[in-house]
Formats: sequence, structure tokens, C-alpha cells
Amino acid sequence: MSTTASEQHPSDRQDAPALLDSLRLAAMDIKLAHSVFALPFALLAAFLARDEHGSPPRFAAQLGLVVVCMVCARTFAMLVNRLADRRWDAMNPRTHRRVIASGRLSVGRAAVVTLAAAGAFILACAGFWAAFGNPWPILLSLPTLVWIAFYSFTKRFTVLCHFFLGGALALSPLAAAIAVRPGALAEWAPSGSIQYTGFGVGATLALLSGMVLLWVAGFDIIYALQDVEFDRAARLSSIPARLGPRGAIWVSRALHALAFGLLVLAGASSWKLGWLFDSAVGLVGVLLVIEHAVLATRGKAGLDMAFFTLNGVVSCALGVAGIIDLLN
Repeated sequence: MSTTASEQHPSDRQDAPALLDSLRLAAMDIKLAHSVFALPFALLAAFLARDEHGSPPRFAAQLGLVVVCMVCARTFAMLVNRLADRRWDAMNPRTHRRVIASGRLSVGRAAVVTLAAAGAFILACAGFWAAFGNPWPILLSLPTLVWIAFYSFTKRFTVLCHFFLGGALALSPLAAAIAVRPGALAEWAPSGSIQYTGFGVGATLALLSGMVLLWVAGFDIIYALQDVEFDRAARLSSIPARLGPRGAIWVSRALHALAFGLLVLAGASSWKLGWLFDSAVGLVGVLLVIEHAVLATRGKAGLDMAFFTLNGVVSCALGVAGIIDLLN
């Protein structure tokens, strides 16, 4: 016998959230706009690695796939983080309103969106093989997903968790270069005319990647200052929880000083990067000083400016200036 609508249990008549609603909730929680931290470095690396004699439409298509890969990879990594940390997020006053921790987005639906992001990333990686004959992105897609997801579990056992996050984002310039022209990573000496000085594209990419690792680790330490007491109570590992705010801030300063040094070397290593990129490097040095001055004077009240605003400007300034230099 069929059951009429009036005979159904009320809970059975409730419409489940549509996939679009699940995507909206997930996007709201992981803040897609924060992709700005790594995306400019991926685009800069793509321009560094590109075949200067290649077809502009071909390179434009490669750039489009790079952007899709970056957004999908970050979405996957952030949702893995939210799923893995949902129990702690629910107990933490700062994070208890996150959509998975609060129950607004169920674990099952969050897992579906996470797998969808992973699938979209793999398909985009396959696009490099199908369209451009480059199999490396698809071959490295699963190891990449495993690596960027691993960070979410490191706070359980090591204070070096910040470096794992830095390492995840440091993949972005290397991955973009591999996707556009894999041979670029092997170029450690300048090509072309003997009048060129410096190193090859591979050396510049390696220095940029190292800079991203240290820069991200440094500002993640700053971000973790918000949860010192909670992390200690929950027995989660972080440099602020281990060393205290003062010690953690000094570690962050040291990492940012080293990151700036690598950035200077990256600019000096390439004859392709000119005065505009050098000017952006100088701006980055000023911004990093301002970031730590804001933190020193305003404490936790200055975290939004120090963490989000200034670091977003750092990545965008370097990416835009470097790309303009490379186009000239």
C-alpha cells in the first residue's frame, strides 16, 4: 500500500538541503576569498615556467586549469580540516559556529562536497594530459591531495604543524610550473643569450616555494595565538601552546625575516624579474614589519589586520608585479 503525503512522518517531509545549499554553506565556512594567499604565487610560477614562444590561447587555457585546480585543492583541504577538527571546533568558543561543528552542514553532506572538490581537482589535472599532453598533473594529483590533507591531523602530534601548512601552500608554485611546463623545474642555469646573469627558472621557483613555506608558517603561528589556552586544555600541539605568545611571536618574526631573505634571492636569481618585482619585494618587507608592529601594539585585536589584510596584500603585490615584469 502506498503512503500518502499526509501519512508521512514530519521528518520525512522535510526537504534535505540541496547540493547548492551545501556548497553555499561550505564556501561560507572556508572563505574561498582566502585562496588569495597561494593563488598569486601559482600564477606567477605559471608565467615563469611558460613557453615564451608558445601559443597565447594555449597558455590562457593552462592558466584557467591552474586556477580551477587551486580553488578545488584548497576547498578539499579546508573541508578535510573542518571535518577532522569538528569535535574541537564545537568545543572552542572561537570556532563553535562553523557550519560543520554547529551541525548546520551535516558530516555526510560535507563529505560529499569534499569528495566532489577532490574529483573536480583530479578532472582538472587530467585536463592537462588530455589537452596538452602533460601527464604529470594527473600522476601527482592523488599524492598532492594526501599531502595537503595531512596538515589537518598534525596538531595532534607535533608543534611543527605550522610548517606542514606552509609546505602545503608551498606546493602551489611548483605544481603550477609542472602543469605548464614540467621541464622548467630542471632549469637551474640561465637559458638563452650568455649575457643573462642569475640562475634558471627552476632555482627561482625553488626560492619562491621556500619563501611561501616560511611566510605561511610564520603567519599561521600568529593565527594560532587565538587558541593558546584552548590548545593547551585540549592537548593540541602548536608553537604558541608550547612556547607561549611571546616566544611564538619571536619565532614568527624569525621565519618572516628568513622568508624575506629568500624572496630577495628569488628576485635576484632571475633576469626575467625586473624593477617592478624588486619594488614589490621592498613593499613586502615593509608590510611584514607593519604586520608585526600591529601585533605588538594591538595584540589579538590586530590579528584580522595582521593575518588577513596584510598577508593578502603581500601575495597579490608579488604576483601582480612579477607577472607584469614577465610580460614586458
